[in-house]
Amino acid sequence: MVDRVDVSSVLSQMREVRSQLRSQNEMALQAQGGIDKSAPDAMTRISNEAKRLSEISSSEMKSDNSIPDFQSMFKNAIDKVNDNQKVAGNLATRFEQGDASVDLPEVMIALQKSSVSFQAMTQVRNKLVEAYKDVMNMPV
Repeated sequence: MVDRVDVSSVLSQMREVRSQLRSQNEMALQAQGGIDKSAPDAMTRISNEAKRLSEISSSEMKSDNSIPDFQSMFKNAIDKVNDNQKVAGNLATRFEQGDASVDLPEVMIALQKSSVSFQAMTQVRNKLVEAYKDVMNMPV
């Protein structure tokens, strides 16, 4: 299932990464042709890059803070299981056709991954159906 993480620690990590990226960008700009940090052109580029980074991190925070609805989570899980099955089928077909770039262990691992993910999805479906039946049988 989904692990809950302390929000303040995630935000502090994001701020730390953002400050590291800013300092790396400043060093990269200084290294390009010996650009002086005090030069107006370099400062403009640094501030533009900092704005871009802050916009990216704020958009990531918006998407991370919102709670996805059940329908999208379930659809994503089904899509992932479907992708696993397609990859496994494709690898098995390529191996059967004699593709030298595909190894037998790789095919077996992909097939097992596909099988396990499908079984897990089936169990989740069974639990959902059982919960639905329990709710429908509740007296009103």
